[in-house]
Amino acid sequence: MGPEEYVEAVLELVERIPPGRVMSYGAVADALAERSGRTSARLVGSIMARHGGGVPWHRVVTSAGRLPPGHERKARARLVAEGTPLRGDGVDMRAASWSPEEGM
Repeated sequence: MGPEEYVEAVLELVERIPPGRVMSYGAVADALAERSGRTSARLVGSIMARHGGGVPWHRVVTSAGRLPPGHERKARARLVAEGTPLRGDGVDMRAASWSPEEGM
């Protein structure tokens, strides 16, 4: 899978995350690792920063549940509107994490 195909795969996966659920940057990388050969959460973060404006970017958070840096207020408002379980300043990862194996 080439770099452009990987960008598309990341964005397609983020599109599938249901409202009220989230994935971490690392979980996105892990879900695509077998197909892509890539396992970098940082690369997923970079892709989201550059190309994620057209997908539900607010549903991708850190593994600790922290919201996208620089966009915390907007992300939190969107997550609250979707009924995403929150804990403190971030997402309750135990309750809100989603995996592609779960389907939609």
